[in-house]
Amino acid sequence: MFEKSFITDCEGPLTLNDNAFELSANFIENGGELFKILSLYDDYLADIVKKENYKAGNTLKLILPFFVVEKLTNDDLIDFSKNNIYAVNDSQFLLKFLKEAMNTYIVSTSYGQYIEAVSNYMEVPFENTYYTNVDMDCLELNREEIQKINEFKDLILKNPEDYDLFDDIFFNQIPEMGIYNEIKDIEVVGGQGKKLAIDKILERDDINVNEILYIGDSITDVEPLEFARENNGISISFNGNEYPLKVAEIAIVSPSAVTTAVIADIYAKNDKNKVLEFIKDYNVSNDLKKLFNDYNINEEIRNKFFSVFTGNYPLIQIITDENYESILNVSKEMRNNIRGQDIGGLG
Repeated sequence: MFEKSFITDCEGPLTLNDNAFELSANFIENGGELFKILSLYDDYLADIVKKENYKAGNTLKLILPFFVVEKLTNDDLIDFSKNNIYAVNDSQFLLKFLKEAMNTYIVSTSYGQYIEAVSNYMEVPFENTYYTNVDMDCLELNREEIQKINEFKDLILKNPEDYDLFDDIFFNQIPEMGIYNEIKDIEVVGGQGKKLAIDKILERDDINVNEILYIGDSITDVEPLEFARENNGISISFNGNEYPLKVAEIAIVSPSAVTTAVIADIYAKNDKNKVLEFIKDYNVSNDLKKLFNDYNINEEIRNKFFSVFTGNYPLIQIITDENYESILNVSKEMRNNIRGQDIGGLG
């Protein structure tokens, strides 16, 4: 057991996937477009309306009736997830290093079937992961309800910005169906759900609240990033959109997770102030190799970093009001470049 804990989102900092979007696009006709519409609605409810007891990431619940219409099973989710993992460059390298440096956890909004596949692929103990637990085999619709869900799908696709219509579908009509009794009890690990996962990790590891590093990239990471920052931990947006960049203290924009390993190595050996000091020096240094030596960066990480980056070094900055817009522009560009426009554009 280590004195510090590294806690990471999965999709974004470790993988290029949006598993739920990909499931939708693969198994549902026009499912990719349907998921994108519901994702924007999810952002609206969480960020604009701030609907009571609503968690960012609930798109994973909203899409479930449409999965049931297509007769998706647990095995379908498992098989698809295992065969469709696209890792961020050097994320396996990062996690291999972290095993010897900090307590390491994946806290993800994604379905457990995907996170188990990723944990096996990345060789991270599944018991060190937190995820949205969905049992597809327990979800059922009768013939009349299947017809209604298909009608809802058509209405949503034809009226992608009619949120009054969506409110009626998801908060009036679907709650009248039998499936709702199963869906309503699903705890989505997004937003506040991720913060609650951090509470469990702190208790499990018996560490101080200021001895955590949290890294994320989307709206579901806002609460845990705020929590880490407010309690003097490390909070990092990795190729993030506007949501994490508004609350994180540090921005990383990089095609490789080795950049994360640099910060993790410094934090594992030192304190937060040393990390911030390094970032300031990094942005004015004319000799990064000397800087990495001065900060005693792990030799394997150092070698990997300079083999990946021979110039055009990654962005590592402390976020301020002055540089926020410029960071956002390059961060979203990187996000879209490495994850694709469809996934990069999701909240």
